[in-house]
Amino acid sequence: MSDPFSLKGKRAFVTGANTGIGQGIAVALARAGAEVLAAGRSSMAETIKAIEAASGQAREIKIDLEKPAAAAKVLEKVWDEHGPIDILVNNAGITRRGDAVDLTEADWDVVLDVNLKAIFLLSQAFARKVFAAERKARVIMTASMMSFQGGIRIAPYTASKAGLAGLTRILANEWAPRGINVNAIAPGYIETNNTKPLLEDPARYQEILKRIPAGHWGKPEDIGGMAVFLASDAANYIHGAILPVDGGWLAR
Repeated sequence: MSDPFSLKGKRAFVTGANTGIGQGIAVALARAGAEVLAAGRSSMAETIKAIEAASGQAREIKIDLEKPAAAAKVLEKVWDEHGPIDILVNNAGITRRGDAVDLTEADWDVVLDVNLKAIFLLSQAFARKVFAAERKARVIMTASMMSFQGGIRIAPYTASKAGLAGLTRILANEWAPRGINVNAIAPGYIETNNTKPLLEDPARYQEILKRIPAGHWGKPEDIGGMAVFLASDAANYIHGAILPVDGGWLAR
């Protein structure tokens, strides 16, 4: 019997793969056998080096998610030039911190463009290619604890991640009958660039830590295993799920 968790022969397009959770996902998918297209605006050199060190395959794709329509065109071009994509990981995301009364319209727009609009347009472009080729595929979103909770001082981010939860469900409803599994991973508090302000605030860091049953913050690689699972045949009957990887945060 073949390994249901193997991704050998699959090609994965991972946004925001240069660092943090995206890097953890990209390396995990490569270790499971997938060829990784590491997509983003920043250099992917570190991620590609880690993948190659694990005997995996990867290439860098330049994409700017602050220009959602153009980003979707990049995905289409990559499919046409390099062959079909089996797994789309919509991981890239940004945040703007500040009291809701102080945040600007520009803060709101850039976060919603990157965290929600670009994800919809990338997923849409991907699905059109998959349906035209009559293939099966996976879409994996990176959601958040803010898909379930409100948080503080991150209004655009919370709105985008709550919206992403809804988008995951509606796309699953429409696309499951046509062969695309759409699911989301909701990371808890993970040590990344996005959470650096919290990590550098001793009082806030301890406040968060006390609520995590596991007793520690997560690492990017902690998200990788869930991504491999959702991308694999082992998750064939999972559609529209938003799966927490949070050290028990929501259970508390």
